[in-house]
Amino acid sequence: MVMNITQENFSKEVLESDLPVLTDFWAEWCGPCKMFAPIFEEAANELSGKARAVKINIDSQAALAEQYGIMSIPTFMIFVNGKPVHKSLGLISKDKILEIFANLQQ
Repeated sequence: MVMNITQENFSKEVLESDLPVLTDFWAEWCGPCKMFAPIFEEAANELSGKARAVKINIDSQAALAEQYGIMSIPTFMIFVNGKPVHKSLGLISKDKILEIFANLQQ
């Protein structure tokens, strides 16, 4: 299940997570974001129990987008132990998400 993140729950749900956190920075008006959403959800379902998945709307959570240097969307990030360890811009495939995650686990 993908959780929507706000400034208020970001620390608890992302930075303090004991699992790696897959993060999708997106916006309602973004066409590629709408194409990426089902891909992201499929990857999240496959990694259930190994990682958490969250979405951050850059329009309503602009401070978080600014804090992590989000300049284009969709942006896919992975946080491990509260730190960003991967960042991809634009559409990526489910297989690529799974590959990136697997490589981080080595």
